[in-house]
Amino acid sequence: MKANQIYVNLPVKDVQRTKEFWTKLGFPINEQFSDDKAVCVVLKEDNIYAMFLTDEYFQTFSNKPVPKGDTAEVLVAISLNSREEVDQVVNTALANGCTQHEEPQDYGWMYQNSFWDLDGHGWNITFADMSQMPTEF
Repeated sequence: MKANQIYVNLPVKDVQRTKEFWTKLGFPINEQFSDDKAVCVVLKEDNIYAMFLTDEYFQTFSNKPVPKGDTAEVLVAISLNSREEVDQVVNTALANGCTQHEEPQDYGWMYQNSFWDLDGHGWNITFADMSQMPTEF
């Protein structure tokens, strides 16, 4: 089995603020799936999306309570094309109100930097040169 598309649904306090934030990071918005209750951020065209839903709208999909921001419900990892892109996204996130999740980690073949977004969701931003991946680690 193989998934055709991935939609990660996350609760947020303010959809417009979230839309502006992800646009600043350089990610496009799919307006067809966005409104005053949700914004659809395109992480990879035609394949991977982050759906940020107001807390109230998110609650219509789950009977579990929305985390209050002091818990880690999910860490989302996305891979970019270079170390420079990784740092550009994380530095822009930090300059726009986010906090550092962990210090950057450089494994030689893989580089990772991370942040907690405006609503406390964790984002690990990575670059990996698979041709340099060690056979054992």
